Amino acid sequence: MGTNSTIDFNALIKDWSGNQKYRDLTWSGAFNDYLALVKENPKVTRNAFQRMYDMILEKGTSEYTDFKKQITRYKFFDDADNDGKDAVFGLDVPLMKLVNVLRSAALGYGTEKRVILLHGPVGSAKSTICRILKKGVEAYSKSDAGALYTFEWVDENGELDGLLGKGVRAFTSPMHEEPLLLIPEELRPKVAEELNRGNKTDFRVNIEGELSPPSRFIFRALMERYHGDVTKVLSHVRVKRLALSEADRIGIGTFQPKDEKNQDSTELTGDINYRKIAEYGSDSDPRAFNFDGEFNVANRGMIEFVEVLKLDVAFLYDLLGASQEHRVKPKKFAQTYIDEVIIGHTNEPEYRRLQDNEFMEALRDRTVKIDIPYITKWKHEVNIYKKDFNSRKLRGISIAPHTIEMAAMWAVLTRLEKPKKANLTRIQKMKLYDGKTLPNYTEDNVKELRKEAVREGLDGISPRYIQDKLSNALVNAQQGNRGSVNPFMVMNELESGLRHHSLLANEELKNDYRELLAVVKQEYEEIIKAEVQRAISADDSALARLCGNYIDNVKAYTQKERVRNHFTGQDEEPDERLMRSIEEKIEIPESRKDDFRREIMNYIGALALEGRKFDYKTNERLHKALELKLFEDQKDSIKLTSLVTNVVDKDTQEKIDIVKTRLIKDFGYDEISATDVLHYVASIFARGDVKNK
Repeated sequence: MGTNSTIDFNALIKDWSGNQKYRDLTWSGAFNDYLALVKENPKVTRNAFQRMYDMILEKGTSEYTDFKKQITRYKFFDDADNDGKDAVFGLDVPLMKLVNVLRSAALGYGTEKRVILLHGPVGSAKSTICRILKKGVEAYSKSDAGALYTFEWVDENGELDGLLGKGVRAFTSPMHEEPLLLIPEELRPKVAEELNRGNKTDFRVNIEGELSPPSRFIFRALMERYHGDVTKVLSHVRVKRLALSEADRIGIGTFQPKDEKNQDSTELTGDINYRKIAEYGSDSDPRAFNFDGEFNVANRGMIEFVEVLKLDVAFLYDLLGASQEHRVKPKKFAQTYIDEVIIGHTNEPEYRRLQDNEFMEALRDRTVKIDIPYITKWKHEVNIYKKDFNSRKLRGISIAPHTIEMAAMWAVLTRLEKPKKANLTRIQKMKLYDGKTLPNYTEDNVKELRKEAVREGLDGISPRYIQDKLSNALVNAQQGNRGSVNPFMVMNELESGLRHHSLLANEELKNDYRELLAVVKQEYEEIIKAEVQRAISADDSALARLCGNYIDNVKAYTQKERVRNHFTGQDEEPDERLMRSIEEKIEIPESRKDDFRREIMNYIGALALEGRKFDYKTNERLHKALELKLFEDQKDSIKLTSLVTNVVDKDTQEKIDIVKTRLIKDFGYDEISATDVLHYVASIFARGDVKNK
């Protein structure tokens, strides 16, 4: 191999900033050094709830109003540090409730003695929320703001006669305890008072909890050896920086139910190390016990209980003690103190079973339930799929405009309850939730709609189903060398998958979902017809001329004047036919034409007073009316319907190519999808099925 192909590894890592970070994370010192650190920064002694709450706040917040309700968005859940890989969308209200629980627990108001239970349908982001919290806790422990410390017992000179184990010179606390727990109970108030003296922060050091059995055993043995001289005992303590890690099982635990034969409570609280019994002579010696249950390893951080309500009753007793008393009971040992956030999650059927089981009353009493529903806002649902299906991730295939939006629309519609108001459709309700306006519907009306829908967001199609069908459509298109996936291909996948959907046994519900797919297809047709109409009429100079002609006639009409015909040079009556042909496009009735025309003239007058010139693009309704009028005038000359017969003359083809170019440039289509849309809309025009939108 030539010299040019060798890699200079030293050069690659020369400027790596991780070197300093590694040194910071491997800091160690004597117990007195740690007291100095605490005096300088008391927050290193925070408990698990306080640290998690501060971690979330550190990323910042933003405020917005949603239907008169003030909402706080916590930017932590954007997962910006990981490029939004686990970003949570559309759940700001449930996340507010979660953070409020953490805040209450951090302040010691009682929720620190509860299990946080995330409850909702499958695929509603419960696991994602836990995952982002675990990743956050891990990263926070490695930052300056989130620094925390533990200790190990050391016997550098081998003078302790094997107290730490045969030939062992350093015995790490298996539960990574807070070093201040080494201070005897009667000394703690004085030490805490000294540490808090001169403290300019709003945080106060508070020493709570007890040492784990092995540390307590070693501490007691050293106290006997040194006749109660705590200073000499602590000389065998080395404090070190603690970095939490799920992979290394330090400070972050995950517990998942298995079948009863393959699981026992030792997985939560640890088990005897039979190899060590011969060394220490007793199975009740804490040094002969592995404190490696999930509760033990999660100390100082958090533990996630996957599908918590599927746990056997024996495990739930451990869970009750861990939450209420902050203690667990390892086999043959006294109750052991733990400091960790306990978060479980469960689906609907298990939670209903919990409610019906009187033996589970104690667990119900010690949980704080936070509903994590499906998203009911269309724009947020779209964001979920765009995270996974975008041009950065897809190679050699494109997704036509509106494909993801239509799949998301169907998913949201399946989750909405049928409106009780007879004149309101589900798609209108969805648009209201999404912030669109409808005549006769105020923000208060939308709030009422939400209140009357008790189970909205707890039923319907899961995002996972949509993701699976989007993937199927992409794979099928790639295999067929199709090059592009359009909404109809995805909707066909969504519909065919309903036949074998494992969570949908109700045939009536399947038919309801199929009907909603038909609604989405109709909505998509309206969208692409409008886009092709706009592409055909997107001639700025022609629109400006049409607008100028309309304004001249409106001005003459409102001021009871005649208007100059630029072609003949004659003064004529205002062209009522032209004005109505434009106004009818936006459904201005004959009875309101005068009001509309005066409104336009008042708007132009107000702009003139400010020294600004009128531009039709600033008036959305007029802009839309002009586009539709121009489209009506031009569609026959373009002969788009000739695409259906495949007989296109050169002049028509040039005009169609101009429209296609506008679709690509202004609406995000590519060559394949633009051609598809033009052919499809041409077939609609051929049927004479054109509505004014």
